[in-house]
Parts: sequence; C-alpha cells; structure tokens
Amino acid sequence: MPQTLSKNLDFFVAALSQTYVSALQLDPDGMYAQVGYGIIEKFSESYVRLKKYDGTVSHYDRDITKFQHNTA
Repeated sequence: MPQTLSKNLDFFVAALSQTYVSALQLDPDGMYAQVGYGIIEKFSESYVRLKKYDGTVSHYDRDITKFQHNTA
C-alpha cells in the first residue's frame, strides 16, 4: 500500500532509509501520474531532489507534486 510523504519528518526518514520514492503530478484529466522516482538526496520546504538508479537527479516542487513510497 502506498504511503504519501507530506511532513518534513516523512522526507527525512525516507532519505535516511534510502527508500525509493515516486513523484506524482496531476495530468490534464485530473489524475495523478508518475513523473519521476528515486532516492531523496535533498529536500526543503519548497522542493525535493530525487536521484535515479542511473545517477541522474531531478527536482520537484512540493506544492504541485505528491510523493509516495510503497510499504511492505
């Protein structure tokens, strides 16, 4: 079951545990679609930086992006 990250503590724990996180944004139909994934490298009140398997990084605005990871 996916868990949504919303608080700074959620992002901190996910970053510390090196958990892979999905970045989701609303598509034109109003549905959330995955726009990225990776391990949280850095986060602030306004953005999250994710690092993918291949080492590339992407930045996502926390205001328009939902972050989730799967729980066992």
